[in-house]
Amino acid sequence: MSVNISIPSAFRRHTEGLHCFECSASTVDELLDALSSRFPELKPHLRDEQGKLRRFLNIYVNDEDIRFLDKNLQFADGDQITLVPSIAGGSF
Repeated sequence: MSVNISIPSAFRRHTEGLHCFECSASTVDELLDALSSRFPELKPHLRDEQGKLRRFLNIYVNDEDIRFLDKNLQFADGDQITLVPSIAGGSF
C-alpha cells in the first residue's frame, strides 16, 4: 500500500525541496512518523511537545479535511494526502 503526500512550499525547506513524498502509512500517526523519520527538521512543525498534531496543521485526504472524518481513519492505497499549514498574521 502506498499514499502520496503533497508538501506545501512553506515546509519544503525542511524536506530537501521535495514537493511530494510517498510512503506506506495507513493512519495519520504512521504518516507523521514516516515524515518525521525521513525529514527530522520537519518534525516540530507536525506535532507539539505532547506528540499531538499541531493545531495549525490541517490534513486533507483526497481533498477532504480529516477533522470531519472518522477518528480511526485508515488510508487506502493511492490516497492523496495534503498538508496545509494555517498562516496568520500581517497587517493592513
